Amino acid sequence: MKTSDSDQWVIVVAGGSGSRMQSEVPKQFIELCSKPILMHSVAAFADYDKDIQIVVVLPSAQIDRWRELCRRYDFTVSHQITEGGDNRFRSVRNGLSMISDEGLVAVHDGVRPLVSRQTISSCFREAERYGNAVPTVRMIDAGREVSETGSHPVDRLKLRLIQTPQVFDIKLLKAAYDCDYSPDFTDDASVFERAGHVIRLTEGNPENIKITTQHDLVIARALRETAEK
Repeated sequence: MKTSDSDQWVIVVAGGSGSRMQSEVPKQFIELCSKPILMHSVAAFADYDKDIQIVVVLPSAQIDRWRELCRRYDFTVSHQITEGGDNRFRSVRNGLSMISDEGLVAVHDGVRPLVSRQTISSCFREAERYGNAVPTVRMIDAGREVSETGSHPVDRLKLRLIQTPQVFDIKLLKAAYDCDYSPDFTDDASVFERAGHVIRLTEGNPENIKITTQHDLVIARALRETAEK
């Protein structure tokens, strides 16, 4: 359910090729429980709020295929489509050019189809209050930091795994993206932080995995089938 009267947008970035999935089909178009992964990701936001405005960012060579898939699967969730850039930074910036200058915008990975309504809602609620919100989950496994001289253990209690959707005040995020690309920009939070903002972390949901390999797909199918029972 929508948590604010502010305009709410989501930019769903889907630029995968399927190489790590060992598939000729781009990973966002691989079927998950009867429809392409990307459709699950887009529908999650429409389920959260039927009035949210959705922009899907795709490589130019995949746009016609996406439109055909929407017809084939009778996918009627309203959304705009725009062409991506040669990296995620430029793709998000292209998406930002499609939206208004006021309100809140979520940026979400197209291959995170299992994001929960609670995670989306809490991110928008926190961003309304603090200007941004980034969902995270705690590390379960032990970890080590590797360097040229070897490795050493790190305190997992001080580490978080980052997810999407990352939600921001639109005006602030557009200003943050008005810069040159840097390889240090690993996600939208890193761009926002470079502009001088403090990142607000909030709880994500552990099922909200990013599907990049066949192993991820097996897990996602099991989680989805369990949720639908």
